[in-house]
Amino acid sequence: MSDTAANAAQLREKIISTPEMVLEDPDVMRALIEANDQQTGSNVVDLRSVAMNRLEARLDRLEGTHQTVIAAAYENLAGTNQIHRAVLKMLDPLSFEEFLLNLGDEVAAILRVDSVRLILETHQEETDASLDRVGSVLTAAVPGVISDYLGGPADDAQRKVTLRAVKQGADWLYLEGENTVQSEAVIALDLGEGTLPGMLLMGSKDPDQFHTGQGTDLLTFFGGVFERSMRRWLA
Repeated sequence: MSDTAANAAQLREKIISTPEMVLEDPDVMRALIEANDQQTGSNVVDLRSVAMNRLEARLDRLEGTHQTVIAAAYENLAGTNQIHRAVLKMLDPLSFEEFLLNLGDEVAAILRVDSVRLILETHQEETDASLDRVGSVLTAAVPGVISDYLGGPADDAQRKVTLRAVKQGADWLYLEGENTVQSEAVIALDLGEGTLPGMLLMGSKDPDQFHTGQGTDLLTFFGGVFERSMRRWLA
């Protein structure tokens, strides 16, 4: 027996013993079907071939959907871990001043934003001089400013988190050197009964980091933790 015949016999035995080797290989199956089509001729309609092509196209679509779902799941998991890390870091400080400094530094780095600003409405014309050192994070505003900036009541549940491009006329909210901030996440803050509302701004130089249509569940959770921390400091 020649080497070619011996190899063919070995291949035949291998296929018979492990047929899944052929059945699970789409390239091999496609080659076999095309060879069969050539032997059948062009004047015969092979419904099996049509069905196989349709099943193959459906399988490709399912694989694409599967990959998209897996990618979305990984992205969601990464986002959840990121928010959890930021929350834990936010709970570390033992004083309000450290809390604000930490917010604008380590928490901002974890969230991968270029600017974090806390806006608190107040009736007082002057703020506590001891907070001057955290002025880069905290800004006092007259009552009504937050509602105007949000375009609606700050306590509206539907507007708890707003993702969008930075509005024109928002220069006073962002420090000098932050004028390249292109998109923002705005979290309306309910600081408790009898307290004026607040607003947490997260700004990014990337115009696509925050935009309408993105999910807000994780930022809503972060905002809820932030509200409770603020109520503790303002008590």
